[in-house]
Amino acid sequence: MAKQLIDILKDSGKLSEENLKKAELHAKQNGNSLNESFIALGIISEEELTQAISKQLSVPYASKQNGILNPEKEQNLSKYVPEKFARENVILPLFVEDNTLAVALNDPSNVFLLDNLRMMSGLEIQPFIASKSQLFQALDVFYAKKDLLEEVISEEVKEADPDSMENLDEISNPDAKVDLDKEVTGAGAHYVKMVNAILRQAMQERVSDIHLELFDERVSLRFRIDGSLYERTSPAREAVGAIISRIKILSKLDIAEKRLPQDGSFAVKFQNRTVEFRVSVCPTVFGEKLVIRVLDKGSGDLNIDKLGFEPRQKKDFLDAAALPHGLIFLTGPTGSGKTTTLNAVLTSIKSPEYNFMTLEDPVEYKLSGISQVQVKPQIGLTFAAGLRSFLRQDPDVILVGEVRDSETAEACLKAALTGHLVLSTLHTNEAIGAVPRLIDMGIEPFLLASSLALVAAQRLVRMLCPYCKVPYVPSQDIIEQILRESGLSAKDKAAWTFFKASGCPKCSGTGYMGRRAIYEVYKVNESMRNTIYQTKDLLELKKAARSTGAWNLRASGWRKAVTGITTVDEVLSVTLENE
Repeated sequence: MAKQLIDILKDSGKLSEENLKKAELHAKQNGNSLNESFIALGIISEEELTQAISKQLSVPYASKQNGILNPEKEQNLSKYVPEKFARENVILPLFVEDNTLAVALNDPSNVFLLDNLRMMSGLEIQPFIASKSQLFQALDVFYAKKDLLEEVISEEVKEADPDSMENLDEISNPDAKVDLDKEVTGAGAHYVKMVNAILRQAMQERVSDIHLELFDERVSLRFRIDGSLYERTSPAREAVGAIISRIKILSKLDIAEKRLPQDGSFAVKFQNRTVEFRVSVCPTVFGEKLVIRVLDKGSGDLNIDKLGFEPRQKKDFLDAAALPHGLIFLTGPTGSGKTTTLNAVLTSIKSPEYNFMTLEDPVEYKLSGISQVQVKPQIGLTFAAGLRSFLRQDPDVILVGEVRDSETAEACLKAALTGHLVLSTLHTNEAIGAVPRLIDMGIEPFLLASSLALVAAQRLVRMLCPYCKVPYVPSQDIIEQILRESGLSAKDKAAWTFFKASGCPKCSGTGYMGRRAIYEVYKVNESMRNTIYQTKDLLELKKAARSTGAWNLRASGWRKAVTGITTVDEVLSVTLENE
């Protein structure tokens, strides 16, 4: 059967003999299945592999794209497949027809599971195959309890009694993962349920940050979804202290300390995956403010083809990443997805023949086959100190989370000049701004010119919700602006498709669902090297970069707008005209 699958992948052009050998070696070294190694190495995407298995087993393929992974709403399918069973076995009911229940699952060859379903439902079973990532998302939508947060928060609550809050700390092992499905009873149980409801609701709504804060006369609970904050049903003022105490206990923080800021983290088990949370508590004039960053690896995707690169930009980035040595800098504000992009690039070029090491603060993605180090400044493990140690670890490729000071910049340069490929990030407004920033940090222009391989910048634009987007025709002024700033040809106008955001229950009324990156990518050529050597004037550097024919951020954004991925307003809001 495995040979048959490999033949299908080869016949479709998805798999070469060289990549097959790489995957076999990776599987042997990491104890993975061959299929897991195909995905981990980026040789074949999860969807491509699922489609190949569909052909191999002669089982129909279901996905959001072909419209099959969309359960019938009127058939009360949850009575045939209860939520607990569906989540434990990653199986989604689709529809009932002629005494047959259609279900989507990742392993249709699991006869034992299909027999259980047959006995449970009393119906014949028609299996469809779907990828795990799409199944998890579809399960979230189908079994979502949108009113869960409001239901728990609206329960009558009295001011928390410090002597009856032992249930806020039911975890005996400090490294244990919180189970959101665990039944909680006894004193303090209401506050535990309230925290669980907030976390569950946040994960169902694809939230990146949770904000809970007190003001003079009200409590504010806000979720950041796709970069924007939205108000949610707030808990009673009397419950805020207990909620923050519960989060502090989970994060192993001092619940008695309310005068100083504190940072911590914890993890929860949620729908067959682990979700991590980074916690920040800060004292304000009205009480403590709580912000929780949600690091949901189950919703992330390190496939470089799905990030938003235009074909030329992707080629330039991967060409630079394939060089034996040099510096690659990715710039952009906090939260613009720089870490995701660099980790996706590492995943694309990862190979057992090379030694990959990363130095991060914090380590957000745990990558198989790559040595990752967490920066700990309190014990002297800074970016610069870690880099000096890395050079004695025989690395080939080094990822440095961020260049914050001249010491780290010099260490990166030294590593690049001694035969290593170094990838890192900087906080500048545009890609070319990395050059004067590094020179201001004390890097000699002639050394920077000889070692810099590529500079790039990125922003995130919200993608339109596919269920409620509305087509429209923009004004002639906008059309002319797009033609002027994008480099697109007027003869292509007939193929342009524009949409506006509307809003529906599936996107929580925002009109958007998910985000996509837009990039400007400048591969450094001889002309740019000469300019870097001669001047750090930003206008001259920009002129040299634009002479390569690469697009800036605004031009890349317009390419997303004319294909209906995002809106004109979104592009204008995240980019500047001169970028």
